[in-house]
Amino acid sequence: MTPSQTPPPPRPAPEVRIELDGGLTLRAFEGEADLPEYFRTVDESVEHLRPWMPWVAEHSRESTADFLAGRAALWASGASYSYAIVLDGALVGSCGLHRHDDTPDGTLEIGYWLHPSATGRGLATRAARALVDQAFRLPDVTAVEIVHDAANHSSAAVPSRLGFTDHLRRPHEPTAPGETGEDRVWRLSR
Repeated sequence: MTPSQTPPPPRPAPEVRIELDGGLTLRAFEGEADLPEYFRTVDESVEHLRPWMPWVAEHSRESTADFLAGRAALWASGASYSYAIVLDGALVGSCGLHRHDDTPDGTLEIGYWLHPSATGRGLATRAARALVDQAFRLPDVTAVEIVHDAANHSSAAVPSRLGFTDHLRRPHEPTAPGETGEDRVWRLSR
């Protein structure tokens, strides 16, 4: 390869493993290796997630395998950085930094969910805080958003604890049983 054909430098990306105190780790999904534990975690969480997560309606071993199989390519493209939330060695949920069709330029959206046995302990808040840090390490990210249905008060507690601003509310077509049809968008700027 000649100097003029030097490949571009690698695309900046978040860390693939984030060790937090208290036995909490965020780590990039490991594809098929995560399938048994991730499927079980989702399976045990279906009723807890059903009101807010439309993908739960299609929950199956096959859909879980498809989700995990696509994570590495999405990570490499910069479209989505998905993490397993691991507490004391056990997978207890998922979180990530994502870009959707309606995500503003220079912005990443944080999403998260936990197994019901892991809620109420500040794990989602700690995971989201770590994701904010990772997002702002990326040179093109100027803001981070958390979007949830206005009726999902548990999700609202996370951005409010982290200093996000209640940025806007917008209508959306409900896709899960607990949704009201109003998104609440929280924003934190660099």
